[in-house]
Amino acid sequence: MQIILNGTKKDFQNQISVAVLIKELGLDERKIAVERNREIVPKTEFNSLNLCEGDQIEIVHFIGGGMGTVELKERHFD
Repeated sequence: MQIILNGTKKDFQNQISVAVLIKELGLDERKIAVERNREIVPKTEFNSLNLCEGDQIEIVHFIGGGMGTVELKERHFD
């Protein structure tokens, strides 16, 4: 079975679920979003939704970070 994963062809011996794909990729399902054929896959369906030949899968990672704590200092203008 072949799918398109983030724009790249990927082959599998057997049909797999979204959950198995995530596990094989070593991803943390709490930190990603999955789209199948331009539709968001709810996390509640990761175990039950099997991928099919030709599916287009996009996986987006959530990355933390940012500026951290920003201190606001009082500014005086004369």
